[in-house]
Parts: sequence; C-alpha cells; structure tokens
Amino acid sequence: MAVNVYSTNQTSDNLSRHDILAWLNDSIQTNYSKIEELCTGAAYCQFMDILFPGTVQLKKVKFNTKLEHEYIQNFKLLQNAFKKSQTDKVIPVDRLVKGRFQDNFEFVQWFKRFFDANYQGNEYDAVAARDGQQVGATTKPTNRVSPAVKKPPPQRQPVRVASNTKSPSQLKPTTQRTVNNNSVGGGGDSGKVEELKQQLNEMRLTIEGLEKERDFYFGKLRDIEITCQEYEQENLPALKSVCDILYQTEDGFAPPEDEVLVDNGEEEEY
Repeated sequence: MAVNVYSTNQTSDNLSRHDILAWLNDSIQTNYSKIEELCTGAAYCQFMDILFPGTVQLKKVKFNTKLEHEYIQNFKLLQNAFKKSQTDKVIPVDRLVKGRFQDNFEFVQWFKRFFDANYQGNEYDAVAARDGQQVGATTKPTNRVSPAVKKPPPQRQPVRVASNTKSPSQLKPTTQRTVNNNSVGGGGDSGKVEELKQQLNEMRLTIEGLEKERDFYFGKLRDIEITCQEYEQENLPALKSVCDILYQTEDGFAPPEDEVLVDNGEEEEY
C-alpha cells in the first residue's frame, strides 16, 4: 500500500531544519518553531491522515500536550497507521519523546522522503480535520486577538499540501554568498574549506553505509517477525521466545498504563 523509503540519501536535496519547519507549517497549518517540538508525534499522525485517510483517528491525537506519556500514545497511533498502510519503519519512540534535536531531525528527514514518495497531490484542510486546534508556539499576545484567528471556520479554504516546498531553499544561494564573503578571505582559507568538504563527504559516505547496514538487518528482523506471526497459532515455545526478544523494550522504558486500543479491541503494540 505504501511506497517504502529506507534511506534519507536518495537525493542530494537535503533540507535544513528551517526548510523542514517551513514545509511542516505550510502543509498542515501549524506554528512549529523548533524541530524538538515534533517529539509529540502529533504532526506525523496528521500527515498520515493526508497520505492514507482512515489510518489515524485524529480525535485521539493529543495535539497540544506537554506530557510524555501522551507523546507515547500519539506515537502508538502513528505505529498503528504504519501497520495499516504496510509502512516498514520502526519508530524509535523512547528516543523521540525525549525531545532531543538530533533524534527528531533524523526521523523527520526520513518522513519527508516518505511523504514525497506517497503524496498524491490531494487537497486537505488540516485545521478543520483537527477541529480547529492551533498547534505550535503561539506566545505572542497579538496572535490571540488577531482577526485572522477569529475568522469563522466556513471561510477557511482547503490547503494544498506542499510536498516539495522550494521557497526556503531558494534563499540559500544568497545566504551562502554572504557567508562566503565574510568568512573566506584568501587562498589559505579556501584550502581549508576544501579539506572540510572532503571530510564532510567521507562522513556522508560512512553514514550512508551505516544506514544500508541498518536497513539490511531490519529487513532480516522483519522477515523473522512475519515468520513468527505465520506460526503464532501453534504456540511453539521457541517462537514465543523469539517474539519476546523482538518486542522487548529498553531498560528504563515503560508504556503508560492506559493503553490505546485498535479497532478489533486488542491492545496495540509498538
């Protein structure tokens, strides 16, 4: 059902954090100002509603929560949507909910590639879909009394999601010229720049190799999981032990007591 993406290095168009935030805010009409704010998981749930309608119950999504156990419940909803859409991706929930930049930036970079591979260009009114909830930083007093915020809901028009936002990247050449003019003064500096570029390319190759190795072993684990599920009804102790290892969480990580249920009434695993 879903077009799966296993690497973030499929194209050379690597977006910065500012480009990612601009794409997010423009696509689902939010006010995110930091990558770290994506640790709630709410934005991904709404994007899945765009890509695969019906895979996420948006009424259960906590869009403005600041509680970690509710972040986890949002990611459970996301994982359930991944299963329904046959998306092969393990969500590192225990790392994402901590709100660290690097973990969330890596995940949103992958998700942007995944979105571009699956988006069909359909129009979508994100604010109406989440019952008018405002999402992201809204600390300025003027925003609370702004006439634009108080417009009646019928006046909102469906927003076409920007899957390939280019406006932020179009500003890059000007910014790059300014940095180069201020920081590179002579021939000696240009040699240092070339050396740094070479080191950066080596790091990218190393990361790409690690990602391929990770995806290889993930594929093996996925095959093992499918095999275990095929023979689940036979109640073999060895298969049960393998499944226990596959679904074991890290030390110090515990799911909330109030579990989210899937449609058939069984508790959802993640």
